[in-house]
Amino acid sequence: MIKAVLFDMDGTLIDTEKYYRRFWPLAMAEFGYHLTDEQVLSMRSLGRPFAPARLKAWFGEDLDYYAIRARRTEMMEKQLEKDGISLKPGAVEILEELKRRGIPAAVATATPLERTEKYLNLTGIRPYFSKIISATQVKEGKPSPDIYLYACEQLGLLPEECMAVEDAPNGILAAYRAGLKVVMVPDQTQPTKEDKKYLYACVDRLDELAEYLMPEK
Repeated sequence: MIKAVLFDMDGTLIDTEKYYRRFWPLAMAEFGYHLTDEQVLSMRSLGRPFAPARLKAWFGEDLDYYAIRARRTEMMEKQLEKDGISLKPGAVEILEELKRRGIPAAVATATPLERTEKYLNLTGIRPYFSKIISATQVKEGKPSPDIYLYACEQLGLLPEECMAVEDAPNGILAAYRAGLKVVMVPDQTQPTKEDKKYLYACVDRLDELAEYLMPEK
């Protein structure tokens, strides 16, 4: 029985992952590095300390991760101010369904808390969530299980009582390692053979999650 659903944010609830894919390479280029599309895709949802370590492994210890990330954020924020932030298909529908069934919804994201709150408020879905958990609140980000274990603790539930909804391999692995049922809603890529080992289900739209929730009374 599913007692709570924990959502990743970027690429799962809101259509922002494509901006990370665009602006990571542009920011890297300003600092003299060439980040391939394959490399940037592998970094989706990757948290501390793994993201800085991976970039330094690729480009050397002199790489200033935090300066590059700050530049990426600046560029991305300017574009989002121009474009606005769109919800992923079925987001409101599944959140309304969870509310109707009395199943708590929470967010478990690699994005810093302040920016998470901003994006959720801008898209109008913040009121649906009982808890907002950022990887900055735990020791290690995704793909470590810390964020999901902490989120379950905050909800007062066991991991096996919760469902995690993710769009990318690092998030999928984090939720699986924590013991949650993991559903993928693909965004930038489809699930690989490795991803499928960890999935409870894979759906095309968020509102298709409804069939994997507990039976209605």
